[in-house]
Amino acid sequence: MNDLLLDTCALLWLANGAEMNKESRHAVASRNLHVSPISVWEIANLVRKSRIAFTLPVATWFHQATGKMAASTPQLSVEILANSCALPGSPPDDPADRIIIATAREIDMTVVTRDRAILEYSRAGHVRAMAC
Repeated sequence: MNDLLLDTCALLWLANGAEMNKESRHAVASRNLHVSPISVWEIANLVRKSRIAFTLPVATWFHQATGKMAASTPQLSVEILANSCALPGSPPDDPADRIIIATAREIDMTVVTRDRAILEYSRAGHVRAMAC
């Protein structure tokens, strides 16, 4: 069983106790979790655009949320960033999704997501993903 990489929406849902399907709930409870640093950037942009609100600074919330779920934050390496622009097939257009995919491919993880574009890219065989 490989480790799991939570995409940004999965991080937000898990941190807020949102319902997940049985398979992903079991996987999250039994595997090592990781969250890309690009997720804090995405969350900060959601706060900036007033699409979500926190009572804490975004970085503090991120550290607390990942700490509670014992999720590590893999480094955004030069290879991951470069590979996010050279993904095979027809990857999602969203740069953050591409970085999350490139991270999962580089470190051999399964992305946990509800993002249709990532799930479609997974069905094409270019990254492992699990719907939550």
